[in-house]
Amino acid sequence: MTPRHEQIQHTLETRGPGLYPLGGSVDRWLREIGADRGLVTVFCRHTSASLTIQENADPDVLADLSEAFARLAPENAPWYRHREEGPDDMPGHIRTALTDVSLAIPVAEGAMLLGTWQEVYLFEHRRQPHTRCVVLHYAGY
Repeated sequence: MTPRHEQIQHTLETRGPGLYPLGGSVDRWLREIGADRGLVTVFCRHTSASLTIQENADPDVLADLSEAFARLAPENAPWYRHREEGPDDMPGHIRTALTDVSLAIPVAEGAMLLGTWQEVYLFEHRRQPHTRCVVLHYAGY
């Protein structure tokens, strides 16, 4: 077997804070390129949005996560120095620092090897809609 590498930039429109599923897009791309087994890296090109793998069965999990992060890094905290980009920007940077901007996920038979209840999410931390860019890189066979 010959090793191969594939890469693409995937864009996603967000409508404000929350978790946006990416797994379907990643698996579609893996099928399109004929991936077999290897590793897919998902990289978020932003500092106020991030990535996470979380449960996909109960929507309360996503709501609770969003609320927990809002409490951990609230808007308008009096100790924030960075305020130039609005009251939700610095909390977005903190929330990104607490999660991931890159995930490495094993692939077999052209699909991510996620658990039964797992999904890959882009975690939008800003209130305004954004176009977010995620780089997908596959290395394998």
